[in-house]
Amino acid sequence: MKISKIYEEATKSCVICNSCRYCEGLCAVFPAMEKKREFSLQDVDYLANLCHNCSECFYDCQYAPPHEFNVSIPKQFSLVRKESYKKYAYPNFLSKAFDKNAWLTSILLVIAIFLGFFAASKTDVDAKGNFFAIISYEYMVSVFSIVSIFVFIVLMLSFVKFAKAIELKGVNLAIFIKSLKDALSLKYLGGHNAEGCTYPNEKRSNIRRYFHHLTAYGFLFCFIATSLAAFYHHFLNIHAPYDITQFPKLFGSVGGVLLCIGSLGLFFLKLNADKDIIDEESVAMDYVFIFMLFIASFSGLVLMFLRESYLLSYALYFHLSTVLVFFILMPYSKFVHMFYRFIALLKFNAEDKD
Repeated sequence: MKISKIYEEATKSCVICNSCRYCEGLCAVFPAMEKKREFSLQDVDYLANLCHNCSECFYDCQYAPPHEFNVSIPKQFSLVRKESYKKYAYPNFLSKAFDKNAWLTSILLVIAIFLGFFAASKTDVDAKGNFFAIISYEYMVSVFSIVSIFVFIVLMLSFVKFAKAIELKGVNLAIFIKSLKDALSLKYLGGHNAEGCTYPNEKRSNIRRYFHHLTAYGFLFCFIATSLAAFYHHFLNIHAPYDITQFPKLFGSVGGVLLCIGSLGLFFLKLNADKDIIDEESVAMDYVFIFMLFIASFSGLVLMFLRESYLLSYALYFHLSTVLVFFILMPYSKFVHMFYRFIALLKFNAEDKD
């Protein structure tokens, strides 16, 4: 579908929603929508990223398909979000590569990085569970530092570009804290009386909210594990490998399990979602991102069971490759939605106080 058509249909639905206002109490999107009389492309980007695709409005809407008005906010906003990820991403050629064929690009990247680690590894060594006996600490840290700095910079550039486009202003500490609380609690996935949202189908459930929390806190635990490992290595002079009683391994193991459960759950929810509330054009990249997150976390857990195996080296190359590809995917995938949505929540709460 052409980009102009995507925005045209979404804008038309916003105008109809503004006339009807039946859904104004469902989430933040509709009160924010009602503040507009006309909708620019940036307004639609803002509203689409404020949306969490709970889909309750679709099932409540009297103008939803097969009605001739074709109001389908979840599907139309999903398409807009996909375009906004590309529009505000840096550099644009990587965004286009993942957009054209996310699976092929990701697989080729995994293979290329795998071969890079293989070429830089030490052969014929008895690692005894020590990853740095296979790949030097300096090489591993250098590679991950370069990728992490690149990802951090392009993410920051994207967020600033999005914030400027939607004209974010008037944010103070109280608004920041309220928006952060709304984002971390997934407030608008709770539905009425915490009954949950209508995703993946019309039946209310909190399952999607739970899987989101498991994924988010699993990611946080893994980040803490990595930070603790760096602290142990550089400040306490305690070097890997760590056993299960030490904090880096403990946080990493718990985080890996949470990530596996959360990402696998989200993957199957998306596979089984009502076809009327998802668009086939934007889900391919979502599948790749969630799948890479699962593979990265699962392969990390597998490493624990292969420490004494001759397959350890290959499992390590694969795990590191999937983690790096996941990092590279982040600025061009649905990962940015949690930040774009937070920026959108800041704007919504700043306007709501006026």
